Amino acid sequence: MILTGLVTGALLGFVLQRGRFCITGAFRDVWLSGSTRWLTAFGVVIALHAIGYTALSALGVVNAPVDPLPLGAAVVGGLIFGVGIIAAGGCATGTYYRAGEGLVGSWFALIFYALSAGAMKYGPLAGFTTWSRDQTVGATTIDASLGLPAWVVVGVLSVGVGLAVRHHLRADAARPRTAGLPARRSGVAHLLTEKRWHPFATAAVVAGIALAAWPLSTAAGRVGSLGITTPSAKLGNYLTTGDLTMVDWSVMLVLGILAGSLVAALASGEFRVRVPDSTTTLRAIGGGVLMGVGASLAGGCTVGHGMVATAQLSWEGWIATGAMLLGAGLGVRWFIRTRDGREAVAGSSPRPTLTPVDTAEGAGADAEPAPQRTRPAPVLTKVGD
Repeated sequence: MILTGLVTGALLGFVLQRGRFCITGAFRDVWLSGSTRWLTAFGVVIALHAIGYTALSALGVVNAPVDPLPLGAAVVGGLIFGVGIIAAGGCATGTYYRAGEGLVGSWFALIFYALSAGAMKYGPLAGFTTWSRDQTVGATTIDASLGLPAWVVVGVLSVGVGLAVRHHLRADAARPRTAGLPARRSGVAHLLTEKRWHPFATAAVVAGIALAAWPLSTAAGRVGSLGITTPSAKLGNYLTTGDLTMVDWSVMLVLGILAGSLVAALASGEFRVRVPDSTTTLRAIGGGVLMGVGASLAGGCTVGHGMVATAQLSWEGWIATGAMLLGAGLGVRWFIRTRDGREAVAGSSPRPTLTPVDTAEGAGADAEPAPQRTRPAPVLTKVGD
């Protein structure tokens, strides 16, 4: 049954790559340009997943208890992780799918993410991680704390996200359409390999995959949905010790993300090995270490907390995710605005700031000249798509 993890991961990796869906880009847009378009897409994942999870819980399909809130670990770990994803150029899943695209900087970030998470969870720092996360307060879920049915909280969340979606869809409709070259493919092939995917449509598919992961992983003996940090640590543990007990549904999931993103990148013509300069490489390595340490302390990443625990209405999930957003703001200040300011002082024009239309290109992309940042897929889109 663990092979369903590989299939689920491959589907997720394909969708993430084709939809250019990365939470780092969503967080970075908020601090760089004030845009909330991708953050709203992130909210769509949470809201739809929350609706589905609450329904599955009511039907007795899933039973995943929520642990008490380790407030200090959630805040500190979230801040560290948020800084790390900016340094590395991608969140947990973003780093995986960009590694599948050929970004060497993401390879380095991924390796050190797995190694540092392994050290925090299974290695010499495991005791510190356990102690930190044992310092809890009594709160578990938002609905329990407020004394409200889960459906009431989910309803309020869904209405809020729905209003944000309406705002951005109206803005999209008012934006002038740009002409592109004729598509080379048609039908499903065009949709899967050429057409630019709307962030909200991508988010809906991601939410569906996250929801399907609950019964699939439960059938394999693992009660949970999507998760990246712990399986990454397990994968690193297996590769260094040969311990087969580490290979479970979740490990197959992350391997599937790599495979699925590789297939998507090859099919769309976006695969290209891109080697970063030494500065970007060191930043990617440092970012990977921060990601592993931060996610281990916080108890999850932008997937485990940001997409899953938030859907469970977990206080830990929401607080840790908020801390990640704040940490990303610090990372933007340290790694992006400071860098651009130095270039301006030196007499060169600052590097182009990524617009809200696209997510970040990842750690390895920063080493490339600006013209090479343009991806081929949007150019091949038909007029009106």
